[in-house]
Amino acid sequence: QLELVESGGGLVQPGESLRLTCTVSGINLGTFAIGWFRQAPGKEREGVSCSAPSSSSTYYTDSVKGRFTMSRGNVKNTVYLQMNNLKPGDTAVYYCALGSDTPMTSICSVGYDYWGQGTQVTVSS
Repeated sequence: QLELVESGGGLVQPGESLRLTCTVSGINLGTFAIGWFRQAPGKEREGVSCSAPSSSSTYYTDSVKGRFTMSRGNVKNTVYLQMNNLKPGDTAVYYCALGSDTPMTSICSVGYDYWGQGTQVTVSS
């Protein structure tokens, strides 16, 4: 059974860091696109960072470039989102998602079919 579970969210002050973890079970992650998305209250869901095997680069939305880093863990089927220098605007529920390896999924566009339950990140002083 395919399952995605996010962890690592919490309440931090501006400038601090968090590392989110997405653990995928029930499927071999290596051939799929994986992405981190977020949704703030009253706003549409936004693609934060995405990676697909056929793409040579990892996509980051402009607002997180230089601050967030997505990586695949040494533990099989684990993906991380390292978030540094967090800002109040980063407050949202963060989701990891799984999709087929396509040009669209590599840029956090359409094609993500499987989603985790989300983890809350709150940045506030």
